[in-house]
Amino acid sequence: MEATLEEQLTTVEIAKELGLLSEEYDQIKEVMGRAPNFTELSMYSVMWSEHCSYKNSIKWLKTLPKEGERMLAAAGEENAGLIDIGDGLACAFKIESHNHPSAIEPYQGAATGVGGIHRDIFTMGARPIATLNSLRFGNIDSDRTKWLIKGIVKGIGDYGNSFGIPTVGGEVYFDDCYNVNPLVNAMSVGIVKKDKTISATSYGEGNPVYIVGAATGKDGIHGATFASGDLTEDSADDLPAVQVGDPFQEKLLLEATQEAMGLDCMIGMQDMGAAGITCSTAEMSAKGEHGMIIHLDRVPTRQTNMEPFEMLLSESQERMLIVVKKGREQEIESVFEKWDIHCAIIGEVTKEQRLKYYMHDELVADVSAESLVLGGGTPVYDRDYEPAKYLEKIDAFDSSKVDIPENLVEVARSLVSNPNIASKHWVIEQYDSMVGTRNMVTNNPSDAALVTIKGTKKAIAMTTDCNSRYVHADPKKGTMIAVAEAARNVVCSGGEPAAITNCLNFGNPYNPEVYWQFVGAIQGMSEACRKFETPVTGGNVSFYNQSSDEGPVYPTPVIGMVGILNDSSKHMTLHFKNEGDLIYLIGKPSNDIGCSEYLYNYHNLKHSPAPEFDLEEEFALQNSIKDLIDQSLINSAHDISEGGLFIALIESAMVNTYGFKITTDQNFRKDAYLFGEAQSRVIVSISPDKEESLVSYLESNSCSYSKIGDVTRKYISIDDENFDSINEYKELYNTSLKNLIESQPKKK
Repeated sequence: MEATLEEQLTTVEIAKELGLLSEEYDQIKEVMGRAPNFTELSMYSVMWSEHCSYKNSIKWLKTLPKEGERMLAAAGEENAGLIDIGDGLACAFKIESHNHPSAIEPYQGAATGVGGIHRDIFTMGARPIATLNSLRFGNIDSDRTKWLIKGIVKGIGDYGNSFGIPTVGGEVYFDDCYNVNPLVNAMSVGIVKKDKTISATSYGEGNPVYIVGAATGKDGIHGATFASGDLTEDSADDLPAVQVGDPFQEKLLLEATQEAMGLDCMIGMQDMGAAGITCSTAEMSAKGEHGMIIHLDRVPTRQTNMEPFEMLLSESQERMLIVVKKGREQEIESVFEKWDIHCAIIGEVTKEQRLKYYMHDELVADVSAESLVLGGGTPVYDRDYEPAKYLEKIDAFDSSKVDIPENLVEVARSLVSNPNIASKHWVIEQYDSMVGTRNMVTNNPSDAALVTIKGTKKAIAMTTDCNSRYVHADPKKGTMIAVAEAARNVVCSGGEPAAITNCLNFGNPYNPEVYWQFVGAIQGMSEACRKFETPVTGGNVSFYNQSSDEGPVYPTPVIGMVGILNDSSKHMTLHFKNEGDLIYLIGKPSNDIGCSEYLYNYHNLKHSPAPEFDLEEEFALQNSIKDLIDQSLINSAHDISEGGLFIALIESAMVNTYGFKITTDQNFRKDAYLFGEAQSRVIVSISPDKEESLVSYLESNSCSYSKIGDVTRKYISIDDENFDSINEYKELYNTSLKNLIESQPKKK
């Protein structure tokens, strides 16, 4: 297989075209002891891409806290994170991005993102029970944004609804920085018995290797490479890199693999995601310290005359690689035949730790498994970083120069209709949230989504959180806030935060300012996760979210958190329950308006500091909320986030169409008191007969608090000023986003 000098010269150019650095090509030659052929070079190009190798991020990812008493799988060692939730059960969960594919083909890009994340869950033996997503789009007035959101939401809905897993939560944000490069992050959560999990490994010389699921086609070839570069005007030419999904095929694959795992004849199983057969054969072999012989001509295909590199790099969806105990072939094949799923032996496990791929008995590639994988022979880089120049504008911000508007009712209405705050009902109604009958929050909303674990009293709380504007202003503090808000949402819902997964969306890592954002985010995440004892179970890094025209997106480290309710009857909802209930603010009022929706969109001031945040105060607040819920002292709890206190009150009031009457603290700017987004604050409502017990608890635990008002019938009063009826805000809240998305394109 030795290449000629002419072939070597050609291969050097090809390596560059495939995104490999010259020093990486030299490293490949050194590892192989010769020049790679085209097929081998193609394999290295995808496995050493940022998307697969994390070569520019792994140094910092290793600093994240990964230890915890609930951890059942080391972070990054399996297809998804796995934690012990008691009663002999485990929860598998993970979040991943599908940003680049969604930017050029929104429907299939988003749909296959959902399919891929579910496969990561059920390859571990778990049955998915819930989906969440975190979506970022550009200016809502843009025709492109409307095209993207319609395609992406439909793709998520069609795939998830057909697959039969409820979408129970998520977030949607709009900002000009995402005009070219939207972010599509999908999270899946599943349940499995602790002793019934399966690993992504391969061992046992002579054990057969199967490919199961859909036939292999040419879709998705070099998808990992495509995801490891900036979006350009020519990105649409890479459309073949976008995979095509089939949720009905995936449903069959789920049921077939669940049944097959009951036979106890599988050594290991892995989803064929990025880099397809190459990735699954390499990672399973490296983990099991064995090798494989693979016969590519035995792979079921849906297109004729596919080249070896096309088969190795294809990212066709709904496929798995399975290693089975020798002698149990008939049992496994009968299961997949029953479900009408392709199940073909394509090779066998070898003792030698090499991967040898044949096409009609011709050896087309011979590589070391260890050299291809993260944690093995892939390159690791330590990139330069420096503080962003835009910090000068943030440091120059002076809130005293921001005038308080005379008409705060106008501000209130503006915020309620802001697409980042208004109801996402237009999105949510396209998702099936009730299939499986586990969802607890459809009619009883809480800050986090909750799903029951049937056959037990338990429930799982889950949420995705990140305010990228905060992270842009201060990467470390902003990411700490993202972790804290996720934990606060879980706590306000009655849960105990357990662990996180993350999806780290950033620009080009070769840009020192972008890498500074990334490093700060990792540092902030580490500090917050240690404080809340929520280890990082794994996740996804998505660099290169930028374009030549628009530059990088805001740094967006999305936190996917799960928490546990040992008693689902302790579920705490966010809405007011009774007229006459008292409203208390737990936490400190503030003059802070930094990075608020109020400042950013109403005043059009784009550079300001991240909101005030103190990790110790946040931790103490959350412990207090846990106790108040446990002692049944409060009727509702809702954290204060985007839009500030006023929006939290509106969201608590709208569910049952109540109003509220409050008095602001005259020691603070009225706009900051109502619309500022200082952290570590929760509003609770209580029955009047529990006020004494509540105050006694808060005083004895040195909690900051203030009684701000009470729940009224329908009208809103602030400092005795009429702020209109709750029905008017409810109408604005429920219709604003729909009206913006469905409005006719502007005439040019």
